[in-house]
Amino acid sequence: PHTGRLALYLLGLRATCPPPGPQRSLVTWLKYHLEEDWKGSRRHGHPLTSYYQYGLGVLALCVHHKRVREEVIRRLLTAQHHGRFGHGGNTVDTEAVVALAFTCLEQKRLVGTGLAAELRAAAQGISRSMAEAQGPDGIIGNIYSTPWALQVFLAMGTCQTEPAFGQAMAALQENLDAFRTAATLAQVVPVLHGRSYLDVASVQCREEPGGSQGQPGLGSALVLTRWWLGATSAMDIEPPAEVPGNKTVQLVVECPLPWCYELQLYNRPVPVPASASLLDVLQAAAALEPHVFKFHTQDTSQGPFLTQVLGLEARQEKRNYWQLLRAPNTPLQMGIADYRPQDGETLILRLSEW
Repeated sequence: PHTGRLALYLLGLRATCPPPGPQRSLVTWLKYHLEEDWKGSRRHGHPLTSYYQYGLGVLALCVHHKRVREEVIRRLLTAQHHGRFGHGGNTVDTEAVVALAFTCLEQKRLVGTGLAAELRAAAQGISRSMAEAQGPDGIIGNIYSTPWALQVFLAMGTCQTEPAFGQAMAALQENLDAFRTAATLAQVVPVLHGRSYLDVASVQCREEPGGSQGQPGLGSALVLTRWWLGATSAMDIEPPAEVPGNKTVQLVVECPLPWCYELQLYNRPVPVPASASLLDVLQAAAALEPHVFKFHTQDTSQGPFLTQVLGLEARQEKRNYWQLLRAPNTPLQMGIADYRPQDGETLILRLSEW
């Protein structure tokens, strides 16, 4: 598995207090993947996966109360100091995960005094930059990165003194219908109940000193169930209603230099049902005669991710991605399976660098 997926799985295991055997070998595997992941830096200057996944790996090890080699931690510190964490909302995601990892290592006293002071200063700097990046609508980065930022404020204990916290929470509550996948719900549910992923590290399991003598994992399972039930009742999640009729969406594909000599590669109206998502629009465009439009997606825990359009592939090692925009230049706050364009709207798929 990729570093990030294994890290998320270990966070989930820790939250439910399983028997001690399985996660021990998985923690060892995670340490191995962190080292394998970093081999990419020798060729590309960054992890083979991403700093987001790498930071998740460090966070998961800390939540399991495992010490992390100082060299591993300093890789993230160096990347943070040199602004290597990505683009747009992805920057907030990555910075937040790294800040949570730094805060966890400091609070759990898994590093020496000198390094702890460096981690605290770095996390505080990330917190300030996220507050400064907040938009007038209260969103930090994008709607999906906002829960990550809120987790940082909660973990660092600044939620009562940071004005950005209340504004971001209000924006989050106004946009709860955007959170429909398991991965995005897992980020937003704790926040709605004043928690962060660092709280998982404080769960006392029966096998641990001072742990509950009751059924293993029962206490944490009840806590997580309360988080889930409270949030789902607040969100009132329902599938989107079918809307009668049809609509037409103008689909544009742009590929600027240095990847292409011609900026606009595709520009065509696409008729679709009125309730169609952007993914439905792409599928309808691929079915139009002549069959010029082609695309590929990759399944992720947050839904399908656009990886290739018209034969042009976005690649991690090339530091590019397919940016989704509403004309003329407004980034979409949802993925291709969740965003539902309006009739007459122009959507741009633009190959961009991060």
